[in-house]
Amino acid sequence: MAANSFSRRSFLGALTVGSLGASSELFSKSDSSLFADDALAANAVPAREIVGDPRVRGPFPILSTPFFESGEVDYETLGNQAKFVDWCESPGMIWPQAGDAVDLLTMEEKLQGMEVLAEATRDRKSALCLGVQGKDIDEMLVYAKKAEELEPAAIISRPPDNGTTEDDLFEYWRALMKVVNRPVIIQTSGGVKYKGPAPSVELLIQLGKESPYFGYVKEESSPIEVRMQRLIAAKPDIKCVFSAMGGFAWLYQLRIGTEGLVTERAPYADVLAAVWNNYEAGNLVVAADAYSKLLLMLNLRETIGGNNLRGFSLYIWQKRGVFKNRLSRSYGPGSSMPEKPIVSDMPLSEMQIAELDMRFEAMKPYLKEGSWK
Repeated sequence: MAANSFSRRSFLGALTVGSLGASSELFSKSDSSLFADDALAANAVPAREIVGDPRVRGPFPILSTPFFESGEVDYETLGNQAKFVDWCESPGMIWPQAGDAVDLLTMEEKLQGMEVLAEATRDRKSALCLGVQGKDIDEMLVYAKKAEELEPAAIISRPPDNGTTEDDLFEYWRALMKVVNRPVIIQTSGGVKYKGPAPSVELLIQLGKESPYFGYVKEESSPIEVRMQRLIAAKPDIKCVFSAMGGFAWLYQLRIGTEGLVTERAPYADVLAAVWNNYEAGNLVVAADAYSKLLLMLNLRETIGGNNLRGFSLYIWQKRGVFKNRLSRSYGPGSSMPEKPIVSDMPLSEMQIAELDMRFEAMKPYLKEGSWK
């Protein structure tokens, strides 16, 4: 048997007997023998029609904003985070997009962070996508014009905080349409202050008709599966639909036809890349195994708690040599915006750390070896 060829039975045995010692290279190669069983072969996903910019598909993890004890943004670590994600061979990355980064950073902090990331990703393979969120059109345009100046691969935009109707959304994104010359990913949910409707499927399709840069959608509005199916059926006006919501439904949604993931899971960028690359190559069993290891880690939200997206994953950032601490900025009571930064830590007991370490070890077959530095 060839060195990189093995039967499905051998593969499953390797998972149960010696997966932790397996070489990560083993799981990155296309192997049609995984589909030896007729039932598995019949279950394979057909090849996708790639529409739009081929750089804007695959996992685009959202970067987590690092802080000093003073509450100030740690820009050096933010830049290192981008270098780490690129080293993990992730197709792309996004910042600022997490709710706390959009809401709890000042305009000056976000603009400076954009500059830092543009410099950190210069001449690297991973595509940078910059967030251009605003409470209204005027504020959004400040970020959009800055992004255009920095020339990232793409930008991402959520509904405006002051929007209340579908007409407001049309006006907001048509204003953005006038100033951008790169793909725009529309996030269908708004921030904590947004009280308006989710953009309708019809609105998203119409924007895709009006501009070749629109038609990229991060779908996280109910009914999610129905909306995804309708959007995917609207190609080529719709170019690419991304999964979201922490990645908890990502594998199934890939089967529906989504072509990427946007969520704050950057410390697992190499595992996300393994899921994506194997799924794209038709190695569904390998993709499912990598995904199961990721879910095993993320399931700790049920026992450790904390912020669903940052939380204990800040420890993984430390473990991987990127973050210096587990500090975050927090909202005030009732998700209000505090006048001064509220800095909180993510305490972990020895038992919780031991569990995190064990589950991290389970991901070893899909973690990139070596150092990102």
